[in-house]
Amino acid sequence: MEYKILAEIAVEAKKLAYAPYSKFHVGAALLTADETVYRGANIENASYSLTVCAERTASFTAVLQGETKFKAIAVAGDLDDFITPCGACRQVLIELCGSELDVVLVNSSNEIKVIKLEELLPLSFGGDALREFQNNK
Repeated sequence: MEYKILAEIAVEAKKLAYAPYSKFHVGAALLTADETVYRGANIENASYSLTVCAERTASFTAVLQGETKFKAIAVAGDLDDFITPCGACRQVLIELCGSELDVVLVNSSNEIKVIKLEELLPLSFGGDALREFQNNK
């Protein structure tokens, strides 16, 4: 799938956002190895710490459907500049999708920029470190 199409799906997913407090809508579209796309949108809560981001909504949905291999995720926001996943989403994406995941950033003009997840979260901490720890006990 062309990343332009993936970006368009992320832009459409923004319409699903529940953001009554911040009014900041984010959409995500996660592409699997077999070309399936899972959409996500941010879902706010009055207790902001309970809010779930679009990237995590999409990735958790995909994992619940048994997906384990991913190519890319597009992230679209309402900013003139490109929006990137927050730190929590970067950590979740590294764990579930791998550091080689392409992150397709989409600005409000529908321009795209592609970056590898490992560039957004260098020197990440993940399951490998925990498995190594357990093996050395």
